[in-house]
Amino acid sequence: MSSSNRKSSDSQTSAQKRVVYSEFGNGDNSAAFERPIAELPSNQQNLKVQASRKGRKGKTVTVISGFQVKPETLEALLKQLKTQCGTGGTVKDNTLEIQGDHTQKLVEILTKLGYKAKISGG
Repeated sequence: MSSSNRKSSDSQTSAQKRVVYSEFGNGDNSAAFERPIAELPSNQQNLKVQASRKGRKGKTVTVISGFQVKPETLEALLKQLKTQCGTGGTVKDNTLEIQGDHTQKLVEILTKLGYKAKISGG
């Protein structure tokens, strides 16, 4: 009986460690699935600034798109822009959304920071 108990405990540990299929080895390959982000200097980025109301229940939001930077850099830039505009905002899908219509002000601020920014849309 003691041998059957030992077998069941051994089979449980081996079942937890058992790999059914592995094509490229046994390592953790999570880093291989992450997309590399090319961090371009600010003077090489073409940004589009536009005011939008779509899907926001009539509230106007200024959307800045065209960034090619890391998320940490985007968060720092967002914080700086929010303080200079005196409003809230968020980062969504490599775009910045700032509450209110601040297109002119944001274009001026971004050009002072070295970005190539222009107003897009009507």
